[in-house]
Parts: sequence; structure tokens; C-alpha cells
Amino acid sequence: MALLSRLRAARIALGSRPSRPAEAPRAAVPESVAIIMDGNGRWARRRRLPTSAGHRAGAKALRRVVRAAGDMGVRDLTVFSFSTENWNRPQDEVDDLMVLFSELIDREVPDLDVEGVAIRFIGRLDGLDPALLAKIADAEARTARHERMRLFIAMNYGGRAEIVDAARRFAAEAGPDAPDAEFGQFMYAPDLRDPELIIRTSGEQRLSNFLLWQSAYAELVFSDRLWPDFGPDDLREAFEEYARRTRRFGAR
Repeated sequence: MALLSRLRAARIALGSRPSRPAEAPRAAVPESVAIIMDGNGRWARRRRLPTSAGHRAGAKALRRVVRAAGDMGVRDLTVFSFSTENWNRPQDEVDDLMVLFSELIDREVPDLDVEGVAIRFIGRLDGLDPALLAKIADAEARTARHERMRLFIAMNYGGRAEIVDAARRFAAEAGPDAPDAEFGQFMYAPDLRDPELIIRTSGEQRLSNFLLWQSAYAELVFSDRLWPDFGPDDLREAFEEYARRTRRFGAR
């Protein structure tokens, strides 16, 4: 195990955490957070770098944010890594992303395992390469026992696709007399807490087919920061914005 992993394990065992700048008060932190990680391509273009450089910078941002979220008390973190529509991007970009996903699993899972983070993948996973699927299965099995935080990675994911897949299973397995409340049990991860807060980076203000069922009453925060530049302070600011809002769930 790497020295860094040992240090993190020791801190967790002793009940302490690595110091973080400007953390949000615990009361301001939602239990379930989802992030649309947008802006990798623009980040690269502004620096006259290939798109692949933006995706790799975005991977470093994900590492920072996952650890900050866990330190701040988030229980479920869901990130949008690759959509069902992203297959329409240039083939060389898609190929590079698949290589990057494989590398990230190899590099990050050992540390996340030490830090007590359970990893789950959601989406139409059967559409992925078998070698990548094997790594996904190993990552999920290796970290399944953890309870500190759950990291849900939306991979080959689309909100409409999830609802269609759930509707097919609901019709086939639940029967016509099943109560509406049971429908949610046929989502990709029925135990995923509905996100209280969805953050989108890069200044775009839309959901882009992400968690359409689960986001019915989510608060939305849009950050102008490009994803590779997003960090713990930006996450804290999003939590502070969330804390200033009143959630009514349709009531007055």
C-alpha cells in the first residue's frame, strides 16, 4: 500500500481527517449530492491543449472533490461520467475516455478502499467493453462493505434510459396492480438517496438527462467554474447556497 494510503488509513482509524480549506458547517451539508462534471473540453481549448488533457485534468478534480465531500459529511455522491449520448463524440475522444476510466479504476480504487468509500456504477453497463466491466465489478466488490460514503458513478447513463428500463422491469415483475411507490425500486440503484443538491459546472444550466426521476425535488446550483478548476472551496460555496434555501416539496 502506498505511503499516502497508509497515512489516510491512520487518520481515519484515529477519527481525524486531513485538513481542508474552508469546510462548510456540518448543518449545511446535504446527505446526497450529484454533480454534472462539465467543462473539460473548454478548459483544454482555452489552453490550446488536446481534449484528452481536459479529461485528465477533470479526473484530478474528481479526486479532490470526492475526498472533500467525504470529509464534509456527504453520504451519497453521484457523478455523471459518461452519458448514453456521449458515444456520438469523435471516436478518438471516446477511446481516450475509456482508457482513462480504466486507468482511474486501477489508480483510485485502492485509496478509496482505504478511505472507506463504497463505489457503485449505474447505467447501461452491459454496453461497455468486457475488460472494463470486469474492473467495474472488482471495484464494486472490493469496496462494497464500506459505509463512510458511497460514490455512484453514472456510466453509459441516461435519465430517460433509466426510466424506460425501470418501466419495462416494473411491468414485467411488479404487475398492473402494483402501487406507484414501488416504481422507484426498479431504478439502477434503488437504494440511492434522492439528491438534495445537484451541482453543474461550466456555467451551463440544464440537467442534460441526468437523474431525471431522482431529481424531482433537488435543489440546483450552477457554477461558472470549469470542472477541472472545481475544488473543495467551490463545493463549500455550493453547500452554503443550498443551506440558504427553503425546501417545501410542493407545500407552502
